Amino acid sequence: MDTWVEFGRGPLFRLAFSLMLLGLLRAVLLTLQNIAEAWSRLADRSLNTKAILAETFAWLLPAGRLWRKRPVYSTISFLFHIGLLIVPPFLLAHIQIWRAAVGFAWPSIAAKAVDWLTLLTIFTGLALLIARIAGRRMRAISRAQDYLWPFLLVLPFLSGYLLSHAPLSAAGYQRLMFVHVYSAALVMLLIPFTKIAHCVLLPFSPLTTAIAWKFAPGSGDRVAATLGYAERPCWIQNARAAESAPTPTPPEVVAK
Repeated sequence: MDTWVEFGRGPLFRLAFSLMLLGLLRAVLLTLQNIAEAWSRLADRSLNTKAILAETFAWLLPAGRLWRKRPVYSTISFLFHIGLLIVPPFLLAHIQIWRAAVGFAWPSIAAKAVDWLTLLTIFTGLALLIARIAGRRMRAISRAQDYLWPFLLVLPFLSGYLLSHAPLSAAGYQRLMFVHVYSAALVMLLIPFTKIAHCVLLPFSPLTTAIAWKFAPGSGDRVAATLGYAERPCWIQNARAAESAPTPTPPEVVAK
């Protein structure tokens, strides 16, 4: 077991972390390529840059949005993400592993703060899972990974907290460390290939949406032809027909 744990903390950690970074970089580059290709096909390239930037920062710092829809669920999700983002990179034990792997590191946060953030992540993650299972509307739009991810993300936090606070035998400690190390590696390996890649793709969403809604000229006619309605006028032709049609006389004028 010792050999497997050391492999997980050493070569496997470096491999999983490297693949995560490369996978996320690939996702970003593909997104930028798609944006560039869509931009090159635009006839109308006018964009409301201020609105796009405002929307981007509004999603990165969503405090003002929390109470608009599903305030309780949104707040729990926000707190869950705080722990996810702060604990793994600023825990002293993780920083020491990083220093051993690459030779440099950064300051850690206080152990007490780590404990509270870890517990916050565990309870909010389980709450999100229960809410998804119990909510009829959420079940209707959920896929298998939507149920798996909260559990998978909580597992390294739960095992890490128990490693630090639970009275364990030497064998029990090694088994729990195995769960902690390999569950964390699995999370890193899966991130670039699942919905969790939104952690780096979210800032591009407002720009992508703004460009996507600028349809190329003739798109309506091609959609109509694809649907089998090529002989029917598109909305532009209907609008032009409405503009050229004579204005109907109001009934009260005819009566007079």
